[in-house]
Amino acid sequence: MKKHFLLASTFLLGFQMSAAAQTTWVKAKEELLFTTPPFQQCHASTLVEDAGGNLLVACFGGSYEGSKDVAIWLTGISKTGSVSQPRSVANGVVSDTLRYPTWNPVLFKARAGKLFLFYKVGPNPREWWGMVKTSTDEGKTWSAPRQLPPGILGPIKNKPVQLANRTILAPSSIEEKTERWKVHLEKSTDQGQTWQVIPVDNASAFDVIQPSILVYPGNRLQILCRSKQGSVVQAWSTDGGNSWSTLSKTTLLNPNSGTDAVTLKDGSQLLVYNPDVPGKEWFNGRSKLRVAQSKDGQTWHDVAELENGTKEEFSYPAVIQTHDGRVHITYTYDRKNIKHVVLQAK
Repeated sequence: MKKHFLLASTFLLGFQMSAAAQTTWVKAKEELLFTTPPFQQCHASTLVEDAGGNLLVACFGGSYEGSKDVAIWLTGISKTGSVSQPRSVANGVVSDTLRYPTWNPVLFKARAGKLFLFYKVGPNPREWWGMVKTSTDEGKTWSAPRQLPPGILGPIKNKPVQLANRTILAPSSIEEKTERWKVHLEKSTDQGQTWQVIPVDNASAFDVIQPSILVYPGNRLQILCRSKQGSVVQAWSTDGGNSWSTLSKTTLLNPNSGTDAVTLKDGSQLLVYNPDVPGKEWFNGRSKLRVAQSKDGQTWHDVAELENGTKEEFSYPAVIQTHDGRVHITYTYDRKNIKHVVLQAK
């Protein structure tokens, strides 16, 4: 019996070491994107790779979050590493006398080639509405803004995914006036022309928003959500996102701050998150930023440290893997700038 126990323990230890010994990632590059920011504060970046291997990065910027002058700003990072001057591509102007702040841009490129810019307009996250612009020339020009249908907000913070059958799933959520938070998916089978809402465990006691979507073989999907309950919260689908399990805690900490995740080309999962619990103030716990990796979405291991601050805000990451296999991450750098980090497998 002792021999069997020893063998089992040795196997378990070997498995744990193997699981922990995932891809080693090193920082190939890190930079602040705005040399002279055209705004006092910025937040909520998003990024996408274009057909030529260049990057587009958007964020919202203005006097401060929620100010009426906050607009959506777009910049480009070329394959050679040069960064273009940011330009405003969307705002909350409703009429000559009425303007609202803009919020949480999300860039997404469909396989058909159309580039989407989703964003929100409104006085606050409880009353905002979804907007979208599209581009057919890699973001050089954009269509007129279009308001999404009632009940459709678009992706709230993190990028949609497009499944093998070309269905687009947008990770979304609502913040109710009662302070309840609920996540849902928005599904389009016609390249973003129409959408339907897919609920996720509306009866849950968890307060969750801003999901990201991870993809597994066999039509399995996972969402990872920001929560008020001190943990990244998950749900699973086994039918390509048409129905979802109940929400449950992961082993990952969350200080009520946004995360983002991506399924890598090798089938593993990567998450960027703040490894802390909620504090007294909403901004507490956002000074450290890490990257975790998982093979199955259940067991996670930290594989990179992006920031190890004390009182600063390093938050709201966005992450993609480009065609060359490198991982690009952008995030809010103390509300003063957007930081861009490139991770490369060693």
